[in-house]
Amino acid sequence: MKPTPAEVGNRIRSLREDLGLSADDMAKATGRSLDEYLTQESGKGELSFTFLYKCARRLGIDVIELLIGEPPHLSGYELTRGGTGLSICRRTGFEYLHQAAFFKNKLCEPFIVTAPFVPEEQDRPIHLSYHRGQELDYVISGQMRFAFEGHIEELKAGDTLYYDSGRGHGMIATGGEPCVFLAIVLKPADDDPDEGIDIP
Repeated sequence: MKPTPAEVGNRIRSLREDLGLSADDMAKATGRSLDEYLTQESGKGELSFTFLYKCARRLGIDVIELLIGEPPHLSGYELTRGGTGLSICRRTGFEYLHQAAFFKNKLCEPFIVTAPFVPEEQDRPIHLSYHRGQELDYVISGQMRFAFEGHIEELKAGDTLYYDSGRGHGMIATGGEPCVFLAIVLKPADDDPDEGIDIP
């Protein structure tokens, strides 16, 4: 299942209008300029998880409802078979498969992530992201270079990272092949609806 940007953008626009919110209200809530917001709402821009999460928070719904058109409904357990999950775009070139899309009232957002090997990135500084809360990353296959503020770590299959994601962090695949890892994004204990999480 992979929602199209046009479908998701249309849901955002419809909900925004139903709630009487202006595009400017949503631009402020998502930290974008009005033009950037309108491009994303129209389905012409990349719909990152950050953008979707902040839209959902402002609209008072679960982010999954924006993606599939209905709220999560499972409460006992959810089984996601290997190689499947709800596909979410969060960063160009990265593949994110949400592993608990239909479970309601989640305390975390679990993903299987495939980071592509990009030769041009190997000698560049790694882009750093920030989002309130904590994160656990477990490398399933391939190799990863992880940057945390001024620190660099090289990881391989079987290695685990746990970190304060409110501080600058980022990663790239190394070793000439993609890196697949489990990423569990933990919401902050004092989850503030006006701040949300910020994941590029």
